[in-house]
Amino acid sequence: MCLAIPGKLLEIIGDDPLMRSGRVQFGGITREVNLAFTPEAKPEDYVLVHVGFAMCVIDEEKAARTLELLDEATNPSPGI
Repeated sequence: MCLAIPGKLLEIIGDDPLMRSGRVQFGGITREVNLAFTPEAKPEDYVLVHVGFAMCVIDEEKAARTLELLDEATNPSPGI
């Protein structure tokens, strides 16, 4: 199973479309991510990241919902 995690793009690093990367925040953690597949991404956008690559840009609402579902899946209710 593949899993992509939403993160907020804070900063873009570099101008070359194939080598462009960005600092992406996942909660309290910030990582450098390759942006070659998302040339339209700009700071403050949310991107879906899989194995260090931003795969697509998503809106803030979808990012929040995805994070909620991931939290539910990893922290189930005590009665379950």
